[in-house]
Amino acid sequence: MAEPFIIAKGAEGDVLFYPRMSNRHGLITGATGTGKTVTLQALAEHFSDLGVPVFMADVKGDLSGLARAGGANPKVADRITQLGIKDFAYNGYPVAFWDVFGEQGHPLRSTISEMGPLLLGRMFNLNDIQAGVLNIIFKYADDNGLLILDTKDLRAMSTFVADNASSITTEYGKVSSASIGAIQRALLQVEQQGGDKFFGEPALDLEDLMQTDSRGKGMINILAADKLFNSPLLYSTFLLWLVSELFETLPEVGDADKPKMVFFFDEAHLLFDEAPKVLLDKVEQVVRLIRSRGVGIYFVTQNPIDVPDTVLGQLGNRVQHALRAYTPRDQKGVQAAAETFRQNPKFDTAIAITELGVGEALVSTLDEKGVPTVVQRCFVIPPHSQIGPITPDQRDQVIHQSLVYGHYEKLIDRESAYEVLKGRAAASANAAAAQKQGQMTQQQRQSAFEQKQQQGQMVTPAQPKAQPQAQQKPSELEKALGTMANSAMRGIGSTLGREITRGIMGSLFGGGTTSTRRKRY
Repeated sequence: MAEPFIIAKGAEGDVLFYPRMSNRHGLITGATGTGKTVTLQALAEHFSDLGVPVFMADVKGDLSGLARAGGANPKVADRITQLGIKDFAYNGYPVAFWDVFGEQGHPLRSTISEMGPLLLGRMFNLNDIQAGVLNIIFKYADDNGLLILDTKDLRAMSTFVADNASSITTEYGKVSSASIGAIQRALLQVEQQGGDKFFGEPALDLEDLMQTDSRGKGMINILAADKLFNSPLLYSTFLLWLVSELFETLPEVGDADKPKMVFFFDEAHLLFDEAPKVLLDKVEQVVRLIRSRGVGIYFVTQNPIDVPDTVLGQLGNRVQHALRAYTPRDQKGVQAAAETFRQNPKFDTAIAITELGVGEALVSTLDEKGVPTVVQRCFVIPPHSQIGPITPDQRDQVIHQSLVYGHYEKLIDRESAYEVLKGRAAASANAAAAQKQGQMTQQQRQSAFEQKQQQGQMVTPAQPKAQPQAQQKPSELEKALGTMANSAMRGIGSTLGREITRGIMGSLFGGGTTSTRRKRY
């Protein structure tokens, strides 16, 4: 069984963190500059030491220091002396850098089909009617074996649905040109914000996030989010998709001795800002259920009121750094934060929150029985790795030494909806041209016949030449059978094939299985 580790020290003793309870999730809160990032870094180190992989978003660019040993920070040395910590060793940790834009880490992608209409509707900021049309596009694509992998596939599908709205409306529901226009405009905005680089293949294989190094330390996966943060809907939607994929992929394990993975969601308020109720219900469902998969989710934000009560009630391990109460709203936030703890009779929690210094926090964790401990005022033990970013050259060195380097850097563009629909359009155009040419030839024969008759020549009327089979326009049944056959052959024959399925966040109806993924390890 994994032994508990010390997360902080205070006047009342050491604060222990039990790995067995880390899948009960957690919350790290506090104003800017109070020490949230350092606490996040220290927790990530402890999980890595246990062999637990970690995923975190680096919004400010400070977390890359995890890759190198610390030792050059006098404030850290002073804190170690203050807390009386002996044999404190500076260490670097195994780190993998990821970046949606492919600039500061391995390119990180998903397919539009895997993302699904629910999360895309949030990213596109669609209303209910527009989201309904997006569902129709996905349903039609699924029913006809059309893969929607990247943004050009979705644009091609939306154009096709708009052009065939009259026939599609009969079976799937009303398709309005205004809704199609809203989807295409939103798609254009997402592409301009870098979404075209996120959607595509090779899509992320979750097994590449769940690695350990030769020493048995868990890989710390750091997503470069300083640029991605400027597109908040893309940022929050991607992280939501990642959590839902973990839920769909991992088997149920219950309360294990230690988690399979720990996920830190920085700037968590972006996840809930203006989110529709159906999405909030999905988030609550994932947070509630994913603990049985051995995954711990830790929300990092400024104030507990940023997190809905239905989610907040499921976060058992809590670290509260200082909050300032300059306005009436700030005062309400401080009071709300204080009420989330199991009170300590030795001090007033609400007053203590406003008095905390940098690196000082109010901490309450779950004990070995899963019961929240009484809140303690203490200092978080500083991290062993470097506080602050590493240099660009050092980052490049880590990237090139990674086991996955070279795999995600090669973009794959296989046949999908765009290519299929483009091929159909070209075939239809060729068939129409051939038919027109055949009609012109027949007219020329008839004209020559009539001219000879006028000249008094006896001629035998030319019989219409049978139209070549290749030029005959295929029937609707032949089209359907051809589409089904092509789809089946692609699914069977391609080693890169993926099922058109979506999980708890991406599905049309809230169910489904995960996409087929390749294993390389």
